[in-house]
Amino acid sequence: MKLRKNAGLSVKDLQAAFGFNAPQAIYKWQNGEALPTVDNLIGLAALLKVRIDDILVLNQPAA
Repeated sequence: MKLRKNAGLSVKDLQAAFGFNAPQAIYKWQNGEALPTVDNLIGLAALLKVRIDDILVLNQPAA
């Protein structure tokens, strides 16, 4: 959600970009309930203007 908001995109924007009929997949991605397919992950990184790692890697506390 943070990356999406930083990119100035709404859930509806992503839904339209991926051609989804409903926004449930986007919400599942945001809530960590599901991961995008590899193809969708590449597209998501491009839309959000971030690296794939930025989407997949959770912020780890400093050791």
